[in-house]
Amino acid sequence: MIKTRITEMFNIQYPLVCPGMTYVADANLVAATANAGGLGILAIGHLNPEQTLSEIRKVRSLTNKPFGIGCALIMPGARENLEVALNEKVPVINFSLGSPADVCKRVHEYGGKVIATVVNAKHALKAEQAGVDALLVTGHEAAAHGGAVTSLVLVPAIRQVTKLPIIAAGGFGTGGGVVAALALGADGVAMGTRWAASKESPVHANTKELIVKKEVEDTIYSKNFDSIPCRVMTTPTSRKIMAKKFNPLRAMWRAYLAAREMNKPLSGIIKDVFKMGVEQTLTVTFYGAAVLQIKKATIEGNHAQGVQLIGQVQGLVKDVPTVEELTQRVMREVEEALGQVNQLAGNSLSSVAASAPAAPQRVSLTA
Repeated sequence: MIKTRITEMFNIQYPLVCPGMTYVADANLVAATANAGGLGILAIGHLNPEQTLSEIRKVRSLTNKPFGIGCALIMPGARENLEVALNEKVPVINFSLGSPADVCKRVHEYGGKVIATVVNAKHALKAEQAGVDALLVTGHEAAAHGGAVTSLVLVPAIRQVTKLPIIAAGGFGTGGGVVAALALGADGVAMGTRWAASKESPVHANTKELIVKKEVEDTIYSKNFDSIPCRVMTTPTSRKIMAKKFNPLRAMWRAYLAAREMNKPLSGIIKDVFKMGVEQTLTVTFYGAAVLQIKKATIEGNHAQGVQLIGQVQGLVKDVPTVEELTQRVMREVEEALGQVNQLAGNSLSSVAASAPAAPQRVSLTA
């Protein structure tokens, strides 16, 4: 068994996290992750407060293990959803794209923990100053809004500037990846794409089949989808969308189409313009409109109209196991990878010992 600061901080068995993926990390997947020994983070950004409350309570009906919620603070309604989670005293709060303000204080008052999702050292330091307990460091390989730097460089770069526990995300889907992340300075890994292709995941069967068939190269990274650099699965639809640059008219048109399909009044968008300003409103509406296309691909399996957020690790996904089966497989792979590294280290030390007066002790790389 591997013990790290992440397993100890969140009282979980394994240093494995299912991140709060929109439309993917629902109550069933989060509870399954928790019951398997990891940390599941419930996605609430696309929900209203009533739905958020229902999902939180459903998780608690399915597991007595720790879990979290995740939300992008920049999104409309995020604060209302967050308030529900705080009132419910959810053990772990994971936020992104915004300032935690008084969130850390309120969470710590009831004994909870706060994770900040960051993509660079600057954001990591700001989060640490705000009082967060851990960082979810998202590299370039990740689905959705990964950073500009790959995990191989980003994780050790952030480790150099902070002592906070790090959960590495982006490019991780195997036990070997877990060992690599620990070697880079992380304390655990988030494997969104890998959990998305599990039996408990709500992702449509058509989309799971695509994930299994796609290669590591079959993704597109661009800000043209939702105004923030984003990685999606390569399909004819995503190619077409990613080829068009972000502009105000396109943002408003997509917001209009989304509002019409979801039967939401446009008056809310107009109010936001006066409240947040034109530029930020356009960014948020563009981001919000993209959520509808995510739902079409993820939940409906409609890739003629929808776009699937996916990481490069999709090329390593070859089946759709249960969360329990996947967790146990990954941990077996961790043991195998550690054994291989220890063997290599032992061989190297044996070579040194052959020419040295005294044999040094064998290095143990178990965490």
